[in-house]
Amino acid sequence: MPKRILQGTVVSDKNEKTVVVKVERRFTHPVMKKTVRMSKNYKAHDENNAHKVGDQVSIQESKPISKDKRWVVISSDQA
Repeated sequence: MPKRILQGTVVSDKNEKTVVVKVERRFTHPVMKKTVRMSKNYKAHDENNAHKVGDQVSIQESKPISKDKRWVVISSDQA
């Protein structure tokens, strides 16, 4: 089964080897027919502390690394 890959923005890099990534998803509400934006924060493993607040990154599912860390930063989407 392929691992999910999400793209988001780093919102916190205060933890050692961990970044918090905000992933935003947009969808049409089934009743109201309006576009709704929802976001969720994911803790992702960043081995070299290479990413800073504001960076666009891609994260991939992985086996559990800690109690609430199940994602790994795979690339930085610098444009």
